[in-house]
Amino acid sequence: MFKKILIANRGEIALRVIRTCREMGIKTVAVYSTADKESLHVRFADEAVCIGKPQSADSYLNIPNIMAAAEITNADAIHPGYGFLAENANFSEICAKHNIKFIGPTPEMIRSMGDKMTAKETMIKAGVPVIPGSDGLLESLEEAIQLAKDVVGYPVILKATAGGGGKGMRVVWEESEMERAYNTAKAEAAASFKNDGIYMEKFVEEPRHIEIQIAGDQFGTVCHLSERDCSIQRRHQKLVEESPSPFMTPELRKKMGDAAKKAAKAINYESVGTIEFLVDKHRNFYFMEMNTRIQVEHCVTEEVINYDLIKEQIKIAAGIAISGKDYEPEMHAIECRINAEDPYNDFRPSPGKITVLHTPGGHGVRVDSHIYAGYTIPPYYDSMVAKLIAVAQTREEAIDTMERALSEYVIEGVKTTIPFHQQLMKNENFRNGNFTTKFIETFELK
Repeated sequence: MFKKILIANRGEIALRVIRTCREMGIKTVAVYSTADKESLHVRFADEAVCIGKPQSADSYLNIPNIMAAAEITNADAIHPGYGFLAENANFSEICAKHNIKFIGPTPEMIRSMGDKMTAKETMIKAGVPVIPGSDGLLESLEEAIQLAKDVVGYPVILKATAGGGGKGMRVVWEESEMERAYNTAKAEAAASFKNDGIYMEKFVEEPRHIEIQIAGDQFGTVCHLSERDCSIQRRHQKLVEESPSPFMTPELRKKMGDAAKKAAKAINYESVGTIEFLVDKHRNFYFMEMNTRIQVEHCVTEEVINYDLIKEQIKIAAGIAISGKDYEPEMHAIECRINAEDPYNDFRPSPGKITVLHTPGGHGVRVDSHIYAGYTIPPYYDSMVAKLIAVAQTREEAIDTMERALSEYVIEGVKTTIPFHQQLMKNENFRNGNFTTKFIETFELK
């Protein structure tokens, strides 16, 4: 087992990894930018190293500085968390060259899933259902028009091959919209990812976004740990996640779980990751992408199957075999992402100093966060400041628990999305499980 792990991340996920490492008897090293000097992950790690200025490029994406921190503290492994360098194949490769274990998949695994067209081709070969679309990257506007008209059929969606977070994506409903959408998607992809490659897929109407949590070890064993429904999202950014999905059936869970295991085995996957699917109203499902890292919403799965995914991730990296057992939810869990954003002002970021903080508690409530009264939320990073998770025997009870917990959650000094979540929990369609990825587009905040 590792003696010391450096966490190449910040905030909530860094603190989450530190907690598990402490339970496992592993020393930890926090890295931080000058803007994060007072963050809790710095306070609770065994050691902490400043790696640069506030901007991510100068700190959390600065590989030489992170590697220097690992070497001067004699860390024998690096946990990348999520975001930043978690799916950076070059970083994984550099760790290996320095004889420091990257807690995650190999560079080859990351690369095979990092490019969406390569991932799609891999899934087709593995027999995993994929959305109909172009066989490769679109070479021209004329090809896009012809393909949409004669092969795929409108509506279609253009996607950046190196994309994420909704960047470089455009839905096209008819031929007259194609030229503008094509040029805009390519320009946005180039600006966001330095890669203007785009491809086309059939646009799935009334879709659910359902992901399957998987784990794979170094010996070829793969298992699935059930699903999470991530359909409540805004501009392709998840806001609420839950498990089990209210749309799921035992038959569909088995089919999707088996498909997710096929996907993982196709790249000899090792670590803890997620296979994401779009599911239409007829319960047909299609591979969307694979996240080879731990997800923000991993704690939802932890709560419904009583399973520490960070601990499992560390054990797999240390060469310990997994059981290979598939899991089904034993409880119901819902997670609300609490962001420092103003929901009444187009969700505009709201950094600043937290003057008052009261965190909810009680039976069935979990809060993963790095904030405290007096903490200043910096403007340089993602706006998520906490994850509030409610757990109960049934979905209805979990929603009731979440409502109660949200009513207790007090964050003053900045705007947060707590009011949005409070109204969502009362919404009749949400409570009935009647929603798709387009739900927020018609949700009116009062």
